[in-house]
Parts: sequence; C-alpha cells; structure tokens
Amino acid sequence: MEMILYIAVAIMTFSVIGLIAAPVILRPTPEAERMLQVIQSNRPDQRRVKTKEVVQEGILKIARDLRGRLGLAQNNKLKERLFTAGLRDPGIYDIFFVGQIVMPLVGAFAGSFASSNVVFCVFSGTVLGYMAPDFWLTWKTKQRKQRIRRSMPDAIDLLVISVDAGLGLDQALLRIGEELAISHKEINEEFTQVHLEQRAGKMRLDAWQSLAARTQIDEFASFVSMLVQSDRFGTPIIKALSRFSDDLRTQRRQRAEEQAAKTKIKIIFPLVLFIFPCIFIVLLAPAILSISSGLTKMAN
Repeated sequence: MEMILYIAVAIMTFSVIGLIAAPVILRPTPEAERMLQVIQSNRPDQRRVKTKEVVQEGILKIARDLRGRLGLAQNNKLKERLFTAGLRDPGIYDIFFVGQIVMPLVGAFAGSFASSNVVFCVFSGTVLGYMAPDFWLTWKTKQRKQRIRRSMPDAIDLLVISVDAGLGLDQALLRIGEELAISHKEINEEFTQVHLEQRAGKMRLDAWQSLAARTQIDEFASFVSMLVQSDRFGTPIIKALSRFSDDLRTQRRQRAEEQAAKTKIKIIFPLVLFIFPCIFIVLLAPAILSISSGLTKMAN
C-alpha cells in the first residue's frame, strides 16, 4: 500500500515539474515565432456563419443528395447557359435544380386555391412553375448580352488608347477591366476570366475563343477573328483595333436607327387602343347627348 502511495506521489511530482518546465522546454525558435506572427490574424472580429448560409448549404446538400439518388448527371448545356448568364457560383447548378423542383410544387399549390376548374389550374400552375426557371435564365442571359454589347465600343476604344500608349494587349485588357469595373461590370468579369485563363497556361487566342463561345455575342466572335488574322498575317494590332472600333460604332448607330424606325410601327397599337377611343369620346359624346336630348323632347 505504501509502495502505491510512493508511486502516485512520484507521478504527481513529475507531472507538476513537467507542466512548469513545458513552456521553457517547448518554446518555439525565433524563426518559428516569426512565422507565427506573419500568419496569425490580428483582427479583433471573427467571421460567424450566418443562419442564411447554414440554411442555404443545407438546401444545396439535400439537392445534391436527391440528384445523386435520382441518377441525374450534370447537364453540360445547362452549365454553359448558366455561365453565359454570368452565374458562375459553384453551387448555382444545385440552386437551379432546386428551383426546377420547388417551382412546380409552388405553382400546383397556388392553383389548388382556384374556386373552379381546380384540376386545370393545378396542372397549369405546375407547367408554368416548371418553365419559370428556364424563362428566367433566358431573360437574364438576354439582358447580360445586351449590357455587354452596349459596353463593347467603349471597351475597344479604351483598348485602342492603351495599346497605342505602349501597353501590351494582355496588360491593356487587365487595365480596361479595372476602369470599367463599376460602369460595365459584365465585361470586366469576362476580361478578368480571360486574364485568369492565360495565367493558367492557356494560349491567348484559345482564351479569346473561349470568351466568344461563352458569351455567344457576334461582336466577340468578330473580335476573335480579327485577332487571329492579325496574328497570322502580321497586321499591326493598333490599326486592326481602330478599324474594329469604327465598325462597332457604326453598328451601334445602325441598331439605334433601326429601333427608331420600328417605333413608327409599334406606336400604332397604343394609338388605336388608347388614344383613338378617347378622341372619339371627346368628339362624339356632345353630339350623341344632343341627339338623345332632342329625341327625348320629341317623344314628350
């Protein structure tokens, strides 16, 4: 019994001595302390995961599990459409998949409140709910293409100025993207993507061809063709860019003239449906009232 007591006291004494000597023995070297100071964050606040992020991650996890159980592989065509619309978040495909599942249920639930033809309303709501995400994606893609198309002439003009000032094409693209980050956010994203692909080892022309295929805009396709021809035949890039910029300005002016010419036809419908009835009421109402009053007096 005494032997066990002596062993316990010895172990306790050794543990206390070890705890006291540990900070001195295990002290890091000056180099290690310097590395810890470099990588250590001195920010007083720490980022907390919000409830919204937790709920979103939970929904995405359920969507991934459901897609895996159903054996539905990722649709490459849908991914290209999402990229064209500017939706490049890693979880956007799963979010769109959740929308395609939830929206028909929402449409069916809304149609069930109809007072008559409940079956037809539920069926119509389900079909519209299933088509709503696709319509939304098509609309967003169209809007983004229009914004990029409107910003192309300004971007090419800045590119001409930058290249003429002595910058290389890649550096000029990066500089233009920074200048247009606020006014033309979409084209800044595309130029940044091209720059990142080139840094990853992709050839310049291949990166531009990927840009034309990703955006599906005729102006970018023409621009890529111009770069290919300039690189193949040795044409000065500044002359090709200046000519291309003039062509873009001409095309934009022609589109504006085309839209202005279409207004003459488009204004006919509101003119017939809204303005002419008001004119007829103003012109014919006094005459109709006078005739009615005269007929009433004659009848009396």
